[in-house]
Amino acid sequence: MRIEYHRTLIADHVRNEVLFEALKAVIVPGQTTVADIGAGTGLLGLMAAKLGAKEVYLYETAEVSGVAEAVIEASGFENCFLMPCHSMEMHEPPTVDVIISETLGNYAFEEDMIATLNDARGRFLRPGGVILPRAVRQFAAPVVGPRLDGELRAWAATGERYGLDLSVPLAMSMNNAYVRRIEPQELLAAEGKIWDRIDLSVDGDANRSGRADWAVDAPTRVYGFAVWWEAEFGEGLSLSTGPEAAATHWEQLYFPLAEPVRADEGKSIRLELQSQSSPDTGTHLSWCGSLISGEGEVVARQEMDLDRGYLP
Repeated sequence: MRIEYHRTLIADHVRNEVLFEALKAVIVPGQTTVADIGAGTGLLGLMAAKLGAKEVYLYETAEVSGVAEAVIEASGFENCFLMPCHSMEMHEPPTVDVIISETLGNYAFEEDMIATLNDARGRFLRPGGVILPRAVRQFAAPVVGPRLDGELRAWAATGERYGLDLSVPLAMSMNNAYVRRIEPQELLAAEGKIWDRIDLSVDGDANRSGRADWAVDAPTRVYGFAVWWEAEFGEGLSLSTGPEAAATHWEQLYFPLAEPVRADEGKSIRLELQSQSSPDTGTHLSWCGSLISGEGEVVARQEMDLDRGYLP
């Protein structure tokens, strides 16, 4: 176990303040019971206890559960109970009024949040209870700045310099997703468009798909797509990993295209994105970028798949 990742969570004050206020809004001191699923070092569960929760159950299956146990003991809360297992493995779990699960990744659902909350909603949550976050929206925007594309094409530049054909690893690099800080000016539309939304208060499909289209007002070149998310925690409370949002330990994802697409005025750019996630097989991502004529016809299309980016 490496503690550094958990330190980045503790140091993310933007994240922590939103989660604290979300818990504060739903906890009735001395009455509310809480389950913290994916508790890590225990911060959110202890926030709930500090806010007056009657009982708090912290679920953590990784080695960091030992750290959480030590933190609970050192903090002196006798109403916090560590469950050193994945919540889906818990038989006859204690029911609660509030479930909080901050298991969001740079790609929102890479940690199987949807499957986890589908299970917890049915077995953990009392009638009228609350799940945090309440909903997640996923955004995208075409990347028109060449910086990231140039970074990935180091294969081609090096091959040309030394007379080598590095087209195979180049293609693999392009069939990959990258965690990067992307500047608003590198995007066709910095505010992005929603390609997916899920209401976490009801059962949802862990496999996500959607599309978004952007009209082109002036000639441009599209190198790939930026993807980010916004999680809703209640009235006026949200967390965003967008390029214009306050910085957090999360960043945007960059989905490249195999070749840049030249888009002239009057045409459109389309992104289609799919993800398949499960605790057994992990997360698989595929995306497709298309150039659409003014008459709505597909002029060019590039299909990319994260599985092609893995070494055999």
